[in-house]
Amino acid sequence: MLMPPFTLHHPQSIEEAVSLAAELIGKDEAFDWVAGGTDVLPNYKWHINPKPHVISLAAIADAHALSTCEIGCMVPLASLTSANGVHPLLVEAASKVASTLIRKSATVGGNLCLDTRCFWYNQGEDWRRSIDWCHKADCGTGADCRVIPNQNTLCVATYQGDMAPNFMVLGASVVLIGPEGERTLPLQEFYQLDGMKKNVLEPGEFLLKVVLPDDVMQREGCYQKLRVRDSWDFPEAGIAASWVPGQMESLTIASTALESIPRLHADVVGEHMAPRSSELDVIALSKAIQKSVKPVNNTALPPRYRRSMVKTLTKRALQGLFGER
Repeated sequence: MLMPPFTLHHPQSIEEAVSLAAELIGKDEAFDWVAGGTDVLPNYKWHINPKPHVISLAAIADAHALSTCEIGCMVPLASLTSANGVHPLLVEAASKVASTLIRKSATVGGNLCLDTRCFWYNQGEDWRRSIDWCHKADCGTGADCRVIPNQNTLCVATYQGDMAPNFMVLGASVVLIGPEGERTLPLQEFYQLDGMKKNVLEPGEFLLKVVLPDDVMQREGCYQKLRVRDSWDFPEAGIAASWVPGQMESLTIASTALESIPRLHADVVGEHMAPRSSELDVIALSKAIQKSVKPVNNTALPPRYRRSMVKTLTKRALQGLFGER
């Protein structure tokens, strides 16, 4: 696999990075941001949507911030440890990502901004050419989606990151920086239900850091992940749950690897709260979460099996919070 040529830029500050992005946009030259590179660079080697410019965030000091309530986009997943004051749920989730070696390079920002994946898309260029193109990588042909035939209006490639649902259930927000300035929004509003667009980043914007509530350590959490190989693979389904012990109304549940976005299931959880907040039907809630997701046939495991496992993963996550019920 030969890496296609590109120019790598190393801005030393946020201001320099934003200025460079604005300059490239002004010249109508495409570019990617890169943090750890464990997703972007392999895709480039496969000739999956390479750009002529790549802007590294590695030299930006603010991107390396690490505390209980603030985690920069350049923080390696291997650094999410209890010794660094990181919430135990994030420590658990990070430990389940890929391998030890990859976690030393892969970053929080890279995992949150992970490109969506699809069996028909994440293949070599020759392979994709041999069977005709797909909607996400149509090379200007206007090809239809290979997963849902006869439509090319929506990409259903699946988001398969681990960290997003765990940040969501802890009430995280993200700080975005771009030529138009800085903005902060809840993480669940960062993602966009389209496998091509993926998120709400505007041209020239990048995710600088994740911010957690001051009282985040009051919450307990549990993350359950389905994958083919426990030591390596992307999630085929994942359920994160969190609550403040003794306060059932604080329960939050989020899913990943089941749709084009990670999803916070606030409405479903709210509908299943008992009149007395100390009561919760775990089985009924697990079934409701299962019914609310709609995986498609574009990952290693069939969608029917992945959806059936959502009930089990949700039940296990809730039992991890409350104990056997």
